[in-house]
Amino acid sequence: MGKEYSIETKCVQSGWEPKKGEPRVLPIIQSTTFKYETSDQMGKLFDLEEEGYFYTRLQNPTNDLVAKKIADLEGGVAAMLTSSGQAANYFAVFNICETGDHVICSSAVYGGTFNLLGITLKKMGIECTFVDPDASYEELCCAFRPNTKAVLAESISNPSLVVLDFDKFVKAAHEHGVPLIIDNTFATPINCRPFEFGADIVVHSTTKYMDGHAVCVGGAIVDSGNFDWEAHAEKFPGLTTPDESYHGLIYTKAFGKQAYITKAVVQLMRDLGSIPSPQNAFLLNLGLETLHLRMKQHCENAEKVARFLENHEKVAWVNYPGLKSSKYYDLAQKYMPNGTCGVIAFGLKGGRDVSVGFMDRLKLAAIVTHVADARTCALHPASHTHRQLSEEQLLEAGVQPDLIRLSVGIENADDIIDDLSQALELV
Repeated sequence: MGKEYSIETKCVQSGWEPKKGEPRVLPIIQSTTFKYETSDQMGKLFDLEEEGYFYTRLQNPTNDLVAKKIADLEGGVAAMLTSSGQAANYFAVFNICETGDHVICSSAVYGGTFNLLGITLKKMGIECTFVDPDASYEELCCAFRPNTKAVLAESISNPSLVVLDFDKFVKAAHEHGVPLIIDNTFATPINCRPFEFGADIVVHSTTKYMDGHAVCVGGAIVDSGNFDWEAHAEKFPGLTTPDESYHGLIYTKAFGKQAYITKAVVQLMRDLGSIPSPQNAFLLNLGLETLHLRMKQHCENAEKVARFLENHEKVAWVNYPGLKSSKYYDLAQKYMPNGTCGVIAFGLKGGRDVSVGFMDRLKLAAIVTHVADARTCALHPASHTHRQLSEEQLLEAGVQPDLIRLSVGIENADDIIDDLSQALELV
């Protein structure tokens, strides 16, 4: 965009920059294929000798322009969209790992991520060690092995709302020559900028706040361009040695700071095909245009609701990083001084059954398998998103059996509180 605009302006203006006579609004290029004049022109695209579009499974103009906006918001050099947040997590790890490798992951992560890394990738020969995000630096370092290739954590964990100590995780990852991958879904680039704290790769479930309206599933991967793959060439042969499927091309030599995302697109997306539809990318872009406005309202509402819950006699505990009573308040102020997110974790006196009964009495807030959109909603992770985990695994993931995940929307805060109040009266 030329001038370095503020993030609010980037939400609205970045990505699509129309020229004379072109549509003012990002167009939907709803085509699977793209025409060329000669066979040689298309051949050069397949050999990665020239840039261009030939098949939407690899790249599509609408998708790429939205990815460009997200890269701009995060301060990265390149990004790619995926069909879901789970696909983004998978691609981000699998892009630099193969059979026999090892990754480290914070134990306080979304249940789907826990299963992906702990169970599914294990079947592919990639092992994962889960570590307590509150562990000491020395304990964290003990988890590394010679074959460790990446560390993954969430800036704000879903649903336990642990705020990551970036300094500790960045230092440990870089001390051992591997990148730190951050899932920044809950905080969004509006409230947290992982690259500014030393993280290397950011992933998102764009299904959440970025879309903001619960209309399209999607994901994104953003590369900072800062990790030196060549300096640790022996660890990352997929990036630093010839790729025989492209006539021996070496990604770091051919694409420099774009190497990581280029490989993810032309190799993983080529073979695994988790591309979002251009229609979904268009809808995602509409959500991004108001992200800065919605995040402010989500956070303001959540702080009011969290204070109400904290002072209610039937509430056993509340975890919201914006509360001074939170053990993560200082970390939130350090890394997210303008706000955290609109999600609150809390439990009721009486335990799991009482928490479930409370949810059934909500009227305004809906019980849905979703989080982080404009409408207030609630979920009991132990019964829903994390129900595949054992009691021990639940606690390891920071999910207490009575935990209610309340996603505070952008409605009037008083109406949300009134709904919670009437439900609590009936418990």
